[in-house]
Amino acid sequence: MKKLLLMAVMALPIVAVAQDDLVKKLDKNTSDSSKNKFKFTKIIDLENTPPKNQASSGTCWSYSTNSFLESEMLRSGKAPVELAQIYSARCVYSDKADNYVRMHGAVSWGDGGACHDVINMYAKYGAMPQSVYTGLHYGTTKNKFAEMQAVLEGMLQAFVKNPNGTLSPNWKKAFEAVMDTYLGEVPKTFKWNGKTYTPRSFADEVVGLNPKDYIEMSSFTDKPYYKKTMLMVPDNWSFDKVYNVKMNDITKIIDNALKNGYTVAWATDVSEKSFSWKNGVAYVPEKEYDDMSDSEKTSMFKGPKPERVITPEMRQTAFDNYSTTDDHGMHIVGLAKDQNGRQYYIVKNSWGDKNDYKGYLYVTKAFVQYKTTAFLLNKNGIPSDLQEKMNID
Repeated sequence: MKKLLLMAVMALPIVAVAQDDLVKKLDKNTSDSSKNKFKFTKIIDLENTPPKNQASSGTCWSYSTNSFLESEMLRSGKAPVELAQIYSARCVYSDKADNYVRMHGAVSWGDGGACHDVINMYAKYGAMPQSVYTGLHYGTTKNKFAEMQAVLEGMLQAFVKNPNGTLSPNWKKAFEAVMDTYLGEVPKTFKWNGKTYTPRSFADEVVGLNPKDYIEMSSFTDKPYYKKTMLMVPDNWSFDKVYNVKMNDITKIIDNALKNGYTVAWATDVSEKSFSWKNGVAYVPEKEYDDMSDSEKTSMFKGPKPERVITPEMRQTAFDNYSTTDDHGMHIVGLAKDQNGRQYYIVKNSWGDKNDYKGYLYVTKAFVQYKTTAFLLNKNGIPSDLQEKMNID
């Protein structure tokens, strides 16, 4: 075992993308605080639990979609429970390892995942409260996954190379032992509020949500509309399909959901210069960043600016040429307007609360239409005419 771990570390450099590094990179692209330049008025503000910090882990998809499930609990009249984000992530790592070995390494590996992963793990393995399974088992107070992921991937690469000529039946046991070491063993039973649960019974009895109620969607011009299509992003390791809707349907669906009390789990590109975590604003400027003057660049977040009109062709081109990448997952919890009447979605992030809006951002509808890679919500939040087109029961 020790020799195998050493091989793993030597075989692979640390490749996990730390989200706190991304935060530092994005903060360099921002101006001074813009809070006094934007005057936001909330239109819809749905219940949600306080923002969390995923720290040095690429587990935004787990934080955002578990946050979404917490809001679904609140909407259903249940007491709020912080769900264990790293329990969902660990379940994904285990299933992803099976796929990686089965596919001889021809799939991506790392912290990354998708909104549907949390729903799939909830359906398959249940859920746990955060207080029971924190994943902080190796001397840190925040997630720091680079070393663990380097070791895990190195092990998987060794398994795929098959040095024995026949894959050992113990490979998965060795893999799980490493996760136990870094994240802690998963308890078979645990006590919560004076009662003993398993992850399955906790999901069924306390969380009480039906995984079949949740629908994931995206928008592509090269696939049939209102049919399921493969979500072609590297982190879709499970090869899940999503419903393909028209670009304008993205905001139509989100608006309808919010008006009817449903929040939305949202996956998007945050690499744009016009996405500012520090300032808590994201929009689509009329000009490309490279075409702006120095003064235009420095004033990007000094109050509302005109936006580009987004077309389905622009959206598809950005996806095809890698201008839009599947970077980050967040949680849409409301709707607001600025002093000029432009509407923004209120978005809960998982990078702590150290920005101008204490962990939240205001994102324009144009940005959402342009840069969304996928979104997930309760099927009852989808307008009835679109449910009919997609044959959703």
